[in-house]
Amino acid sequence: MCNRLLCCVVLLLLRVGLKDAAVTQFPRHRILETEKEFTLQCSQKMNHYAMYWYRQDPGFGLRLIYYSTGPDSFKKGDVPEGYHVSRDELEHFPLTLKSASPNQTSVYFCASAESTAWHGCFLSAQKEGQTEVLKIPDPN
Repeated sequence: MCNRLLCCVVLLLLRVGLKDAAVTQFPRHRILETEKEFTLQCSQKMNHYAMYWYRQDPGFGLRLIYYSTGPDSFKKGDVPEGYHVSRDELEHFPLTLKSASPNQTSVYFCASAESTAWHGCFLSAQKEGQTEVLKIPDPN
């Protein structure tokens, strides 16, 4: 009973999430041959300057690959090796796997935000399955 209810809730949330999605990733699923180049597309229509690419591997939380603060402006994250990004337009932030390898097998996430100002002020922490936000005092 509990599992059926959970499945129904998850399916409903997925349906709502897909309908109201403001950030779009394409393709949703892909199997590649090793050493092939491949590009994941990410787009948003909210005029957000900040865009991010993350990967999530089994046993790890989200790890930042690259982020962008606007067109032609991007920086490396925690795990940029083997990837390339570009951002010619405000709406698009593609991520290219230069030469696909087994260690790049992962779940990839693209995100956007109005700005990156919050990065210096807040950290996120995990506590027994809940996400908490910890405020860091501004030194200025």
